[in-house]
Order: sequence, then structure tokens, then C-alpha cells
Amino acid sequence: MSERLSIDELAALVRRVFAPGAGDTHLVILIDQPDLSVKDRPEWLDRRRLALEWRDGLRQGGLAFESIRLYVYPNVHANNADLPPAAFLWEGDAPPQELTNLYGDAVAFDEIFSRCSIVIALTELSASAPLKIAAPRCGFRAASMPGFSRAMVPALRLDFDDVQRRCESIKQRLDASQSATVVWTAADRHGELRIDLRGRLAVASGGVIREPGIAANLPSGETFIVPYEGEQPEMSSHTAGVLPLQLDGELFFLNIEANRVVAVEGEGPVAANRRKAFEAEPAYANVAELGLGILADYGVEPVGETLLDEKLGLHIAFGRSNHFPGGTVGPDDFSRPDRVVHIDYIYLPQTQPDVRIDELVLEDAGGGRETLMRDGSWII
Repeated sequence: MSERLSIDELAALVRRVFAPGAGDTHLVILIDQPDLSVKDRPEWLDRRRLALEWRDGLRQGGLAFESIRLYVYPNVHANNADLPPAAFLWEGDAPPQELTNLYGDAVAFDEIFSRCSIVIALTELSASAPLKIAAPRCGFRAASMPGFSRAMVPALRLDFDDVQRRCESIKQRLDASQSATVVWTAADRHGELRIDLRGRLAVASGGVIREPGIAANLPSGETFIVPYEGEQPEMSSHTAGVLPLQLDGELFFLNIEANRVVAVEGEGPVAANRRKAFEAEPAYANVAELGLGILADYGVEPVGETLLDEKLGLHIAFGRSNHFPGGTVGPDDFSRPDRVVHIDYIYLPQTQPDVRIDELVLEDAGGGRETLMRDGSWII
């Protein structure tokens, strides 16, 4: 399969994902720009080139938009941090390579969002959180595609309606549950993490973004839910246990109580780095998301980017959560805007080879239990 969408495929993608109608008059593509702090890399430059290809291809695709525009903005130095106040319209045939190459009058994001119906964000640093917050306020719908690469193009050819139906089935199960227990084996150690789901509703994100006010990842194929974070003073969170984590080949363990990482077990440099990060930003220690990706069952392979890889299996995120239903941890809980994070850790054999998810078990208020995953594979 080609790793490039034809003009007809681009137009069909927009129709399948967004189902544009007569009231959808303006489509916007967003890219972010490297600077001296967050330097360019080949994959980022290619994504900006891809965005220009999509802009030009969609303009030729027979879609009934009055305008299809591309805006570039200075990167915000962190995933899911708030967007800058404004962006620049870019009509060049090649992407800008330096921030100083931007020209023309800046356009406030409030103005951009108030005029457009559909946003496609092909960014290096995730804009998912600010888009999820702005979409219902401004009435647009958005596909957030941080880290997208041409290797992910096959995942854009899936039957999103079928993926959405399966995600909805998982959502119904999560909505009826009081807790989820992740049972794991890591090297010769066994343990579990119980995640408190009381009072929370899940989101089914299958790549269908057809209602105003919705922002979701693309490619997509996951159902996610924010754990109860203990925001009610009289009711503490029951999220507790141990979670293994293997990064850069190093295996270590997160001890979690009341939905927060309270200790990092491990003597290596990666464990030390995570320990320091949690201590420096206590909001990062918040368990922000339980995500259940299903695209591995559709034959999709990991590519080394969170955008796609998290859609293949179980993942757990830490940090910001207020861009999801029920989430209470936001930018004000971090020390600086550029330190706002929402970081997903993905449990696949390719990403954490020494960690196995033995079971994922849901429990409802009456004590009824259902196993969704066994030995790393879905059984529903």
C-alpha cells in the first residue's frame, strides 16, 4: 500500500471522518514550528511538507469548502500545553524552516476557531488538550494528529464506522464499572494496579468526528476514561497499586496511592529521571487516563509514535486530565505553561518487551466482574 494518500483518498478521508455538510464552510490545517529550544528533526520537517500536500490536495478534491487554509504557529515546548495567542497564514510551496521566516499579520486563534468548521492539526507537539477545550466553545470539530508520519497512512484507510462500533461497546462496559484492575507480570515480578472509575464516563474514539464541539485523535481506535482523581474532599480516590514501566530498556516500578505516583522503585538512570520529574511537577504524578486501543486487531503495527501506538493496546497516561470528561488536573496545576504534560505509556510487546498484561478486569457496583483482556489480547 502507498504511504501517500491520493487526492481522491484525501477527499474521501475528510468525508468519512467529518461528514461535512452545507454549513461547513472553512477547513483549517495547523502545523507547529521548531525553534532554538525545540529543534527541527527530519520527521517533523516531513510532516510539515505533508501538511502542505494535504492543503493543496484537498483544494483539488472537489470538496465544497469556501476555503482550505494552513496556519503555522510557534511550538509551545510541551505536549498538550495551551496554544499561543495567534498563528500565521502560510501559502508557501515549501514549509517555513525557521521561526524567523514567518511573515504577515498574526491571526488570533479565537478568530481562526470562530470561523472554521473543521481543524486538522498535523503537529509535532500534541495540541489535543487545547483543541478539546476550544472545540465545544467555538463549535468546530478537530482531528489532532501529533507525531503523524507517512507510515501511519494505512491506519487512515480503516473502516472507521466499524472501529467506532467496537469502541462504543467498550465504552458501555467502562461506564457501568466502578473499577478496572490491571494484572501484570514484569520479569519475575507479579502485581496489579486497581483504577478507580467511580463517577466517570468513558469516551469512544474510533475516528468518527462528525459532531461540532468534538476534538479527537486521528488515526484513532481507542476508548479512554479518566480515573476518579479524589477531587471531592470527603471521598478519596481508590486508585492504588504498582505499575511496571520499561523505558529505554530499563524496567522500574511506580508505586501509586490515591491516584498519584508516590514512589519510583528502580536504581537505573531512567528511574532516577522519572523520580526527579514526578518530584519537580507533582501534577505529572496524577494518573490521568486509562486507554484501551484496539487497532492491533485490525492488523495495524506500531510505528514508534504515541499517536498510533497507543491505539493498538492498553495505555496509561499521567499528568493533565482536564481536557477529558471528568478530569480535574489542568495547566494551573503545573509550575509553568511549558511544563504541562499528558504522557501516555503504552503496554505492547514492541514497546515494553519485559512487561505482560495478564488481565484487565472490570468490576461493577454489585461486584460483577468481566475480563476484557488476557495475556495482552482482547477477548471481547
